Amino acid sequence: MRHGKKFNHLSRKSAHRKAMLANMACSLIEHKRIKTTLAKAKALRVYIEPLITKSKDDTTHSRRTVFSYLKQKEAITELFGDVSSKVADRPGGYTRILKISNRLGDNAQMAFIELVDYNEDYTTDKPKRKKARRTKKKVAVKVEHAIEEAVVVEETSTTENTVEAKVEEVIEETSANKDVVEAKVEEVVEETPAIEDSPELNEETKVEANNSENKEEKGE
Repeated sequence: MRHGKKFNHLSRKSAHRKAMLANMACSLIEHKRIKTTLAKAKALRVYIEPLITKSKDDTTHSRRTVFSYLKQKEAITELFGDVSSKVADRPGGYTRILKISNRLGDNAQMAFIELVDYNEDYTTDKPKRKKARRTKKKVAVKVEHAIEEAVVVEETSTTENTVEAKVEEVIEETSANKDVVEAKVEEVVEETPAIEDSPELNEETKVEANNSENKEEKGE
């Protein structure tokens, strides 16, 4: 039975387990990130986070307390110097565990354990990227095609009602600025040849006119 055994003993005696966790904690303080098994990473997190909290109070008593666990002067200096200044505003949760693939051989679940404030990929202080918007070029092209359709719809070269309706439709579809669309309308209307000048349309209108004259002559 395992009554009252709330933590993972890691299949080691207490002296071996404490020495191993102390060495791992010193390595984590020095390198800021280490690779180990998932079970050891979880045990190390419980072991080192109270020591990091203790390092925020830089007194002789705190240093002696932490030294009784770690037993390495270099690690104590680094912990009470650079690390404590980094985590000064953080109220806990100083480490992060990232699971990775299983180890070849015994198939043990592996993981990275790292100090949160030293991973630049996960920091939230970076400036946020602006959302990509539709470029003016794409909107201009869509507006141009829409206005050309509106211009060459009726018998006149520029039917105001048709153009205005098409402009509103384009603004709704592209979410473009109304001033931009209106400016593009003026350009397209100026560049688009009138229907009277178009030879194809002139031939059609002539044929229709001749047909109507013939019908009137015949009395139809």
